[in-house]
Amino acid sequence: MGIFMKNIHWLLLLYAVLAVTSMIGIGIAISYQSLTFIAVFIVILFLSMGLGFQTKKRLREAGKL
Repeated sequence: MGIFMKNIHWLLLLYAVLAVTSMIGIGIAISYQSLTFIAVFIVILFLSMGLGFQTKKRLREAGKL
């Protein structure tokens, strides 16, 4: 099992967990029919995914990925 996971990039994991959590939040907000929370979770989703992709690009360019 140690062969597959050499390095864990904790920041990328944090962004991924935040994105998944915001997707769950969108589903819950839809069930409550709350447009405010739907919009908030969509913004959080876009920010977390954007920051994750940006960080991954920087790490790849630096040769750390």
